[in-house]
Amino acid sequence: MAEPGLAPALRFAGVGKQFGAGARRVAALRDLTLSVPSGRITGLLGPDAAGKTTLLRLAAGLLRPDSGRLEVLGLDVAHDAARIQRRIGYMPQRFGLYEDLSVQENLDLYAQLQGLPPAQRAARYAELLRLTALGPFGARRAGALSGGMKQKLGLACALLRVPDLLLLDEPTVGVDPISRRELWAIVAGLRERGVSVLVSTAYLDEAAHCDEVVLLDQGGLLAQGAPDALAADLGGRCFAVRHAALDRRALQQHLLAAPGVTDARLEGTGVRALLATGAAPPELDGAAWRPVAPEFADVFVDRLQARRPRRAPAPITPATPSVGDGAVLHVAGLNRWFGRFHAVNDVTFDVARGEVFGLLGANGAGKTTTFRMLCGLLPASSGELRVAGQDLLGAPANARRQIGYVAQKFALYGNLSVAQNLAFFAAAYGLRGARLRARLDWAEAEFELGPFLSGNAGDIPLGYKQRLALACALLHEPPILFLDEPTSGVDPLARSEFWQRINQYAASGTTVLVTTHFMDEAEYCDRLVLMSQGSVLAAGTPAEVRARAATPETPDPTMEDAFIALIAAHEASLRRAA
Repeated sequence: MAEPGLAPALRFAGVGKQFGAGARRVAALRDLTLSVPSGRITGLLGPDAAGKTTLLRLAAGLLRPDSGRLEVLGLDVAHDAARIQRRIGYMPQRFGLYEDLSVQENLDLYAQLQGLPPAQRAARYAELLRLTALGPFGARRAGALSGGMKQKLGLACALLRVPDLLLLDEPTVGVDPISRRELWAIVAGLRERGVSVLVSTAYLDEAAHCDEVVLLDQGGLLAQGAPDALAADLGGRCFAVRHAALDRRALQQHLLAAPGVTDARLEGTGVRALLATGAAPPELDGAAWRPVAPEFADVFVDRLQARRPRRAPAPITPATPSVGDGAVLHVAGLNRWFGRFHAVNDVTFDVARGEVFGLLGANGAGKTTTFRMLCGLLPASSGELRVAGQDLLGAPANARRQIGYVAQKFALYGNLSVAQNLAFFAAAYGLRGARLRARLDWAEAEFELGPFLSGNAGDIPLGYKQRLALACALLHEPPILFLDEPTSGVDPLARSEFWQRINQYAASGTTVLVTTHFMDEAEYCDRLVLMSQGSVLAAGTPAEVRARAATPETPDPTMEDAFIALIAAHEASLRRAA
């Protein structure tokens, strides 16, 4: 903790920053005034385009403010940028690892760039490799590391010189829960050494690791304080809700449409509801309401929902059963070898029509390879793969026409306009005439893309990029939709809206297969499989998977608890057998 009277690590006084030219100038920060304390971990949170990355880049000296005054470690960035950069560490969202170099070669390169004296390097390398558990992988090419290992290597490169201030821009996005926990343990250890840390994150549960949080919106300060203190203001407004007859997704839709309900999200065996100030639980026969302690996620939603309208959920209309409502996706004995490496080992499962099916696993577990085979992007070494009755191995073109696909990274054409992207994908799917016009009109209205149609897809906000990707994937009305970490890096409000849409499509009969590192999103799945070391480790409903990890000490584990416990136990058993 900071000593009383210690100068702030960062001080913003009326700071403004704009981008663009002429009439297209956009304010990223607006008259921002705040202080970030020294010797603490401060979390930086906010929705898309809130100004988080701009704030961090200003603090790192990579940008200059247009107005106001900014001090970093007591130094004015306008006059002391070089001195500041020698005392800070900065890890951007896409840290510049050299993927064709080994782990050790990356460390050597960054040690040279940072001016770390050669006599100090061996000891510092040893400490960082031990801290990140990368010691056995020094000779491995960085491009061959898992996502979590890449993030840890990036952090190690940023820490070759122990900084007075460490700036981290969403270091855990796209990283599995085990790697996330390891990264936070490293950050906590830095605080014990007196390092001030400012870290932005898209995971609201990570606020619990912070001494203080800063919540930004539209370039301004919305809230600042200790997470528990901010959450305490919501006492008496948070409830766990169960219903005797409705399933969780239907209950959630009812609650979202009810007056006085600010938010409703799936959690455990029911729905977590946040009520508006002064509101009483709405009348809903068969519902049981139990008060629960508020969390920072409730703070985030409460503060932001007050500033913007919420998309009213459309009613869920159950699909009409049709002939052949069996397995839309059939996977049996699926294998994939890369040389002598067995990446996917005898994976088997079926997915029914209208089901939301989750594919989970740690980085390097084989789930991405499995997912790519299911989409027809990678050939299987052996096994059976049928999509909507079509053999993906024997007739891949016919099978791929049954699929809609949303990639993990924005995979549309950034230099084309939104309208041109929609037209291109409609043509690629063979849409013509009246159906083409009808589907383009549907996409524009359903995803509220009208204001962005003439703008380049690469320039629109991240939440709308996600909407555009989903619209393009659904233009041809595929029976099965593949979502590869579709909400990675997207703020929680946009994630909530995204899942409302997915629930509606699933209820109308679309089958959805999703991979995600957000464990709260796993709760939206009807069933899921958890992979480890290329094999299926656990399968079933979320409740069944959580139950497998229950212990006397943790009788009601969260999905993240279950994920970590089951994978850790499996990997330990493999080590004992080796």
